[in-house]
Amino acid sequence: MLRPRPARWFEILAARDDATLVLEALARTGAVELEARPRAGLPAALRDLMPLLAQYADLSARYHAYWPASESCRPSTFPEAPLATLQRCLATIRAWAQDAEPSIQTLQRREAERSELQLWERVLRALDLRSLAPSDLAGAGPWLRARLFVLPPGTAPEQALPIADEDGLETVAGSVPINDAPHLLVVGRPEALQSMAQTVATLKGSVHEVPSWLHADAGSNQAHVAARLAAIDKEANDLRSALASLHRRHDLPRALGDANRLQWVMRNVRALEASELLCWITGWSSDLRGDSLERALHDAGARALLHFATPPVNMRAPLLLSNPRWARPFEVFSRALGMPSSSEADPSQLLAIAVPLMFGYMFGDVGQGLVIAVAGWWLRKRYVIARLLMVGGLSASAFGFVFGGVFGLHRLLPALWLHPLDAPLTVLLVPLVGGAVLLTLGLGLNALEAWWRGQWRLWLLTDAALIVVYLALLAAFVAPAALGAAALGALYFCVGHMVHARHLAAGLSAIGELIEKTLQIGVNTLSFARVGAFALAHAGLSSAIVALMDAADSSVAKALVLVLGNVVVIVLEALVVSIQTTRLVLFEFFTRFMQGQGRAFQPLPAPPSIHQEN
Repeated sequence: MLRPRPARWFEILAARDDATLVLEALARTGAVELEARPRAGLPAALRDLMPLLAQYADLSARYHAYWPASESCRPSTFPEAPLATLQRCLATIRAWAQDAEPSIQTLQRREAERSELQLWERVLRALDLRSLAPSDLAGAGPWLRARLFVLPPGTAPEQALPIADEDGLETVAGSVPINDAPHLLVVGRPEALQSMAQTVATLKGSVHEVPSWLHADAGSNQAHVAARLAAIDKEANDLRSALASLHRRHDLPRALGDANRLQWVMRNVRALEASELLCWITGWSSDLRGDSLERALHDAGARALLHFATPPVNMRAPLLLSNPRWARPFEVFSRALGMPSSSEADPSQLLAIAVPLMFGYMFGDVGQGLVIAVAGWWLRKRYVIARLLMVGGLSASAFGFVFGGVFGLHRLLPALWLHPLDAPLTVLLVPLVGGAVLLTLGLGLNALEAWWRGQWRLWLLTDAALIVVYLALLAAFVAPAALGAAALGALYFCVGHMVHARHLAAGLSAIGELIEKTLQIGVNTLSFARVGAFALAHAGLSSAIVALMDAADSSVAKALVLVLGNVVVIVLEALVVSIQTTRLVLFEFFTRFMQGQGRAFQPLPAPPSIHQEN
């Protein structure tokens, strides 16, 4: 289970007209990656679709906002030849468009009018126009005009409004920011307003004419806007009902479903072998038994035969990680460096133990851990990584009992082991021992990978001695006599290199390699001291919060300090502890055995079960 498994090669012989149906059925399983056999290309039946799909994209860009609801666009159950299908779809869409165009144009005009009314509704609410006479605005006279200028958010009004004395412009109602966008109502000579409009256009703002219905009476303006918006909504609903009738009359949902399916095929199928009547669909499957593929083809009613064969020579199989459900969230660490190859170990199950221990040790608090666990549970369906927070929070809660901390308070719960600040050296030493154990396991995984690669003899002659040296140096802190074992291991390392290379000089170069690797793994081991350091930092920060709380005068102030302090600790330290845990895994542990040179399995994207916009 530590070793990634190769996906299984499959071949399907299907009727050519059923190819899209077969591909759709396979994609719905989520267990298929397409890969054509060598020298396979795209058949003419599919190549001929490209110009027609370009026409479909143009129609989609124009009309997709007025097409049926997404869930109603279902493809045909019994597909025909792809070219005939797409030709039929385009004919249907064009016939619908011809009938729908008048309603669409009217609807667009009403939508533009609604947008303009809503703009003026916001402006009237923000600007005080009650003191303005109509002649100041729409009827400003034969020599003056009024315009509303809307500037992009964050733009200073001075960038668009020149000096009044020079250009004959006057801000009537001032500049009011609406949704952070300055709105200026300006009166001036037409030529000056035109110059300002060009400036506003350069700033990517917009210019609006003052409507003829605008009055000095605010109540009249509001009544007009409300009445007109209601009328527009009613007319828009009638127009949409008319469009829905056209959808049904032309059977537009089926045409869109068929066109989307063919578009999906062309986006995801790069090569396909086909004859006049048959086609061959080949690739890899994560369904090693083949049950889901068989069932999908049967349920689709496609004319197809499935066969699991030996993959063609020189084809590289994608790999699959094989972990129990409880360890799958921790696969994110392995994938961060790339997919492990077939001769590399996947340490996800080991990390499912080590990562929560490190996280919980650094964040030992019963209450704060439960908060993190609940947050992870709440977000588990939206973010896969939230499951790691859930496990880490539970571990932090468990270590809270070990350290005796509940929301930073160390007086409510007796410590099952010790309070971190009471024995800081012990708190630092334990992660060093744990890190040494984890790094030793990493060296062991390196040995396992050598066995898989058929390089067991080389490993015994070289890297096996590194384990001896490392463990002996660690033991020397307790028993100095272990230094002798370290010296013997170093000698064995050099001799092993000479034996393998069959050259005396290899032993000399091995000395430098041994020094480098020993220093590297020594530094890696010391890095785990940060686990203890952050545990102490967490305890110190909790003590500071308690001290501030005790210094507060009232019960309300005490509660406020405790709540805000815990919020800061949970947000800040959850981020920092997560980063440190990830760093220790990727840069200290994985460097012992992981290269990530495998090819990940990439399933065929799901077919367009709903309408997709271009």
